[in-house]
Amino acid sequence: MKESWEDDRDPLAALRGGDPGLFEAFVRTELKTFLGFFLRLGASRPEAEDLVQDLALKLFQHARNYQAQGRFAPYAFRVARNLMIDSRRRRAVRPPASAGGGSADDEENSWLDNVPDRRGQEPEAELARREEAQRVRAALDELSERHRLVFELGVVQELPYQEIGSILEIPVGTVKSRMFHAVRKLQEVLGAVTKEGEA
Repeated sequence: MKESWEDDRDPLAALRGGDPGLFEAFVRTELKTFLGFFLRLGASRPEAEDLVQDLALKLFQHARNYQAQGRFAPYAFRVARNLMIDSRRRRAVRPPASAGGGSADDEENSWLDNVPDRRGQEPEAELARREEAQRVRAALDELSERHRLVFELGVVQELPYQEIGSILEIPVGTVKSRMFHAVRKLQEVLGAVTKEGEA
């Protein structure tokens, strides 16, 4: 998350106390983060947008009973993860009209696309940057869901392993193991793609 939403800046604690300002600021600035989170976990664009709305609503509705027990960010990601699980369960019962996760075009808010825009640079350099982002996206798609989730929370969201373990309800040792395997798989996939390109 771009800003710190902890201690005296906890949006739900403020909302519960009768001050909606911090929650409104959180919604304005951070829902794009969660849109990218859902897209990178394989949601289609419409599904990710629905999940973001569900997340904002769920957080708002639970503010009344919210008890801050640590940092707000892991709590918000835990709620988001549970919404994604519920959505997948519903899809398993009722197949979607169109299958497939988010395409590269859907991920306009992806962290891979947040590389500084160098307007006026050579077209070849821009093309190379886009191709590299596409290669990394394809490599991430090769990860299992549990490895991709740990990678997302640890690398993209920059959460400590302890908090990732809390969100996913797994031991820290399991977080470390999954991160190790995720990074190794990415190295293998990206290395194989590089070797194919050189051949």
